Parts: sequence; C-alpha cells; structure tokens
Amino acid sequence: QMHLVESGGGKVQPGGSLRLSCAASGFTLDYTGVAWFRQAPGKEREGVSSITYDGSTYYSESVKGRFSISRDDEKIRVYLQMNNLKPEDTAVYYCATDPRDRVGIYDEGDYDYWGQGTQVTVAS
Repeated sequence: QMHLVESGGGKVQPGGSLRLSCAASGFTLDYTGVAWFRQAPGKEREGVSSITYDGSTYYSESVKGRFSISRDDEKIRVYLQMNNLKPEDTAVYYCATDPRDRVGIYDEGDYDYWGQGTQVTVAS
C-alpha cells in the first residue's frame, strides 16, 4: 500500500525550530516533486514549499528565509526545516507528491498522494 507519512510536529515556543519529515511508504520519490501544505484552524489549506526531483525549490513569501526543504539521497524522504517559528505558523502540515515534478504550488487536485498531517503548534 502506497502512502506518505509525516512526522516531527509538536509544540514549540516562538523563535524555536522543528524539522518535519515526509516518508514514502510502498514507493520511492523518484522523478516526483513533493510539496508541503499547511492548514490553520478556520483557514484554507495553503502551500508553503516544494522541491523537485533535481532539487529545485520554492517557498511562499510567508516562510521564505525561515523554512528550508530538502530530500534524502535514497529518494524516500523529504524534510522541512522550520526555523524562527511564529504563532501564525501553527497549523496541521501535510506533504503531497506531484507526479509532474514542478517547481511551485499548484491545484491540490494535481497532487496524487497525501499524508495524514502532523500538528505544529507555536505558542509561549
């Protein structure tokens, strides 16, 4: 069974850091882009970052300079390093695969596999 599993969420104080992991199970991320989305309470889900198979990256303005996306050499995991976290970063974070391997964020229907989400809470 093919699916994605996110991990690494938790509660952190403002200014703190977390590293999220997105692991593919039952398949690899060869020739596949991966994006991170988040959904805060009462808000629509938004894309925050993406990485292509060859390592090209995209960041939304809200996280640029604070978040860093990367992928491992085994093409199984994608990471989202989140630094200088702010209360407005509080959300459930999801990863999703883009079979078209594009830079940027696109319509959610374009992504074929999604994880179950991991909660990130930034509060004092």
